[in-house]
Amino acid sequence: MNKAVTDGVLLMPPPFANGLDVWSRGDGTPGSDTYATASNAAFVPADQDFGGCLEIQKGASTTRVRYMGETPLLPGCYLRVTARLKVLSGALPSVRIAAWPGGAGGVNVSGVRTTGPSVTLTNYGEVVEVSAIVGAGERNGVDMVWGGSAIYGHFGLDLTGPNGGVVRIDDIVIEDVTSVFLRDMLALVDVRDFGAVGDGSTDDSAAFDAAAVAANGRTVLVPNGVFRLDSDVTFDTPVKFEGRVTMPATAVLQLRRNFDLPTYIEAFEDETEAFKKAFQALLNNSDHESLDMGGRKVTVTEQIDMQAATPERTSYATRRVIRNGQFEASGNNWDTDVVTSQATYDPSNATRLTGVVNVANVPVGALVGGVGVGREVYVRSKNVAQQEVTLNVPLHDAAGTQNFTFQRFKYLLDFSGYSNLDKFALDGIEFQCNNRCSAIMLADSGKTFTLEDCYITRPKDRGITSKGTGCQGMLIDRSQFLSSEDALEAQDRVSIALNANSNDVKLRNNRSTRFRHFALLGGSNNLVIGNHFFQGDTVADGLRTAGIIIAKTHTSSVISGNYVDNCFLEWTNEHDPAPEFNTEFSFSAFSITDNVFLSGDVAPWFSYIVIKPHGVGHFVSGLTVTGNKFRSINGKIDRVERIDTSFADLDPTRHKAILFDGNSFHNVSEPVSNPLRLDYTQTTASSVWTIDTGRQLPFLGRVASVESAIIIDRLRNEADVEVYPAPGAESGVGSNGDQFRLRWAAPVRGSVRATVRMDDL
Repeated sequence: MNKAVTDGVLLMPPPFANGLDVWSRGDGTPGSDTYATASNAAFVPADQDFGGCLEIQKGASTTRVRYMGETPLLPGCYLRVTARLKVLSGALPSVRIAAWPGGAGGVNVSGVRTTGPSVTLTNYGEVVEVSAIVGAGERNGVDMVWGGSAIYGHFGLDLTGPNGGVVRIDDIVIEDVTSVFLRDMLALVDVRDFGAVGDGSTDDSAAFDAAAVAANGRTVLVPNGVFRLDSDVTFDTPVKFEGRVTMPATAVLQLRRNFDLPTYIEAFEDETEAFKKAFQALLNNSDHESLDMGGRKVTVTEQIDMQAATPERTSYATRRVIRNGQFEASGNNWDTDVVTSQATYDPSNATRLTGVVNVANVPVGALVGGVGVGREVYVRSKNVAQQEVTLNVPLHDAAGTQNFTFQRFKYLLDFSGYSNLDKFALDGIEFQCNNRCSAIMLADSGKTFTLEDCYITRPKDRGITSKGTGCQGMLIDRSQFLSSEDALEAQDRVSIALNANSNDVKLRNNRSTRFRHFALLGGSNNLVIGNHFFQGDTVADGLRTAGIIIAKTHTSSVISGNYVDNCFLEWTNEHDPAPEFNTEFSFSAFSITDNVFLSGDVAPWFSYIVIKPHGVGHFVSGLTVTGNKFRSINGKIDRVERIDTSFADLDPTRHKAILFDGNSFHNVSEPVSNPLRLDYTQTTASSVWTIDTGRQLPFLGRVASVESAIIIDRLRNEADVEVYPAPGAESGVGSNGDQFRLRWAAPVRGSVRATVRMDDL
């Protein structure tokens, strides 16, 4: 590159033959004295070595010669100033190239070097050449580094040393030597050419901005060094990092043409810091909807606070995606924070603990434990001044004052600092927790958090945690949750793949292995479709834990097409502060259809569908269980469904709208259905036939109604005469109400096929 050729920039000063009135005896600025009126200088038209030249008798400690024209110093340009001279007589001085740097508005740029190397003249009549290179960047071979502030110079030379010598100076030459320094002038723009220092302490933000503007589509080079950037920097062109940058948390680095994690890792040379800054750029950039991790693995040594990485934002509602990478937990900074504190709970203030002792030390996002506390209860927020803690869900039986335990797990990615985060997605990412930490904590609130095609591998405590309503409409698709507790017996496991408190969660086509629970769903309108979750072990007659916990009575949810493997579905109301039935819908609006249920080596009393009421008076008011395949291997089980009466039983007289039909049962001792169809034969004539349902109604229900009784064999009276009477029916007979009676006008014997129901339609 040569600006004199390519852009017509005038660099060369005029020859002395054109007049000495443009040659200054001072710094070259307007108004300084010139050699046109100097008594110690004259133009010599015909020197044998130089032709026309300037002759000066040195009379000052520093005799200056400066061209008064403003020679431009453009960003990215390097100029070489050359002078040839000889001493005719008198004392022999020293000589050096010198200049005055000028900035915008004609101000002097201070703090930069203004002279080149000094050369001592040793012989009379010997022609000596001196030169120096000036430019913005600190490169090898540059004598005067002027940074990005100087835009022109007054160039010339200095004579120093003893006075009295007579010196002749040839015309001064200024030429563009930029090509000496730039490796590829058409492709690279070096930030040093715009004043970047790279010493780790100087703020190079302005130089980076200037390089970004000048690049105009070319690649910007950040050479070796540590470049501190205290302000936001945006590049709309490709950037190549050989050195590294440092930035405060508040400053954003936007790499719009290289917006991927590998480039940020090159920039910061620290994987975790690079990910934080790339994520910050993602939330501050309208040009990119996703951050591609480029298949890179980020080794994480402590929990990443995602909101702290974007201190300028506490909420975000535009779709953003992080995809195609891996996070791996390493090191020992993952210990769970545990705090025990006394507090008071009042069911009328259902999600609040009051009078919390030492509340300042209670971590937000901590799992709460105590008497009457259900599963997956978390600290949503706290008010230190009021000594209050807000919970994500109510407590079912904790009224009064007691000691509570608060466990704050550590997560690879912790979004809990955001008050709201909508439409955020993680796609194609593996979270290698290595039994050191948990994977993801969601924001306090937000809609449609999405996890697609991801692996959550060996989390110590939790896969995905929702401490608030950041799980509203959550979408979990085609992901795998791989436990760290495979070797433990089922009842000894503590890890949970995920929980949700809000409505409209979709779990689709996922796989989960040997957690204590796959999912606790505390909201309604959930769709759980096509998943495989298994929680078995090798213990004969072993215990099993719930795969999915539905923690809402009126769930309005569908569980369909899943492979429920060595675990069960639990339906409970443990997040109800007043768990006794009042005026709500009770256990209702639940569909369990077309699933594969399999168990092996389980205790006979194991069941696949368990209802666990936490208060009296509840009943089932809308349950569909159809098309399922129930199978036990290595031993039979008694039933596929049961009521866990640890806290309360259901009211069998109030069941409504239960369809339990079209299922298959293999190695199940007591298959059930509703409506129940059964054949009965009365061998001796009687006017009252008492018929037992044989424990074949779901949940050992009572007979609520007899829908039909069809004669399938001829009825005969006591005289063995065929008769054709019609019976009357009486339901709910017997101590458990699980029998019914057919009453005839006269004693008869024979066979009927009856259809009965345990519920009211």
